[in-house]
Amino acid sequence: MECDFPTLPLDCLVCIFSYLDAEDLITVSLVNQSWNGAAETAWLWRQMCMHRWTFCNLSKLNPEMQTWKNYYLRRAKLEQHMTSGRASADYTCKTLRGHTGSVVGLVYLSDSNHQFDSKSIVCSASSDGTIRAWSIQEGIQLWSSQVQDAPLTKIIADQQTGLVISTDSQGRIKAWKAQTGDELASFPTASSACTLLTYYRKDQSFLTAGTSGGALHTLTIPALSQVSHVRAFDTYKIDILLLSPDKHWVIAALRESLDLHPKVYFTESLSCPCEDDPPVSASIPVNGCTVASFFPSEAARVMIVHSDGLSNAKNISIFDIKSKKSKYKTEIMVEQVGSFELLFDGWNSDILLEAHGSGTILIAQGKELKLYSIAGTQIASFQDHKEHIAAMCVDSFRVVTAAYDLSLRVFTWKKEQNKDLSLESRYHLLGGSHMFSRGFTHVACDYASIVASVAAKDGKDVLKAYSFNA
Repeated sequence: MECDFPTLPLDCLVCIFSYLDAEDLITVSLVNQSWNGAAETAWLWRQMCMHRWTFCNLSKLNPEMQTWKNYYLRRAKLEQHMTSGRASADYTCKTLRGHTGSVVGLVYLSDSNHQFDSKSIVCSASSDGTIRAWSIQEGIQLWSSQVQDAPLTKIIADQQTGLVISTDSQGRIKAWKAQTGDELASFPTASSACTLLTYYRKDQSFLTAGTSGGALHTLTIPALSQVSHVRAFDTYKIDILLLSPDKHWVIAALRESLDLHPKVYFTESLSCPCEDDPPVSASIPVNGCTVASFFPSEAARVMIVHSDGLSNAKNISIFDIKSKKSKYKTEIMVEQVGSFELLFDGWNSDILLEAHGSGTILIAQGKELKLYSIAGTQIASFQDHKEHIAAMCVDSFRVVTAAYDLSLRVFTWKKEQNKDLSLESRYHLLGGSHMFSRGFTHVACDYASIVASVAAKDGKDVLKAYSFNA
């Protein structure tokens, strides 16, 4: 029996359908040609995308799939798989072998923002002196560098140029072509350890390296030609080097001394120095720095875990960094916007710190993960691991913790009734047998996969790659 539905103008149908969710919208599209045309309207699916996600980019789909409807359905399906985490049904796990030493770092080469169809590529660096590139979905090694003269200690990726930057135990910095593994340039710092960061300004990529002697070297990428050399701290090792989200500020800090304050530098004065003037810098008024992180949704809001100066207690202080320009000079204004004491049972110095949005703080210490507001209110606490948390990865959809119990714990963001952001603990991803492994040591993720390094008892670390079905 056929039903005669009243004929309504397209605009009226679109207005009515705007109150439906995706499943209902697909259902009504099957009623007749008129309703199908209204339900397929790009405006409806765009509105649903923008309501559900802050940022959407159709270019992340293959050209023939670039519609708002396809974007919504693909991304929603991927997030459903990442939320439930069922082995085989939602993801596949592959073990990546090749290193003969400890993995000291891993980075994604691909853009992490909502990739659906492209392949994820990860580079790992090891104490065996090699950098290796891996295809995560295929579970294969793409290339390996030649064995270097010294063990590698750190690796970062420069998305702007498609390069990988490494440093070794002798302080030699090298730039590598990410797609082939070809060595492009090197720069000696004569430092036993370096911290690295990259940034882009005025059509040029730069690398700033902090050394064990307290110096900051700023180099061009890819040539690794030095443009400035600054003595930030005398003889002390720079342990922490951070770049603000607006790319205007570099923070250098050290953990060894409670007497020296962290310093903030204007990136322009490092990358384009004036011969007659020192770089524009200022001190951040805290005693030492255990760990620090910028809030990703703010231009330059940083939080620092530090000593209270009187006892072994730790405080977290939040600062906004701004510039004040006059006719002849630029001054840095460091304004404190929050501070509170951190309370942990069985306190130790191993703290992991990350930020989400403009005011959500994540702190992992020991087996525990805690979530705070910028005002210091504890929002949630989780103890899902049986051993200490070694690494943490945070993005717009989830949080992943890696621990020495040889498991990854996946959390997803949720909004509470009072509109505060919180986390929901979802599931474990297991890393193998303790007979052969000591636990996870590093973790990184893009929008469709998670990669973590496993410390092997025989010293030959492996990577575990979890690829989610889109």
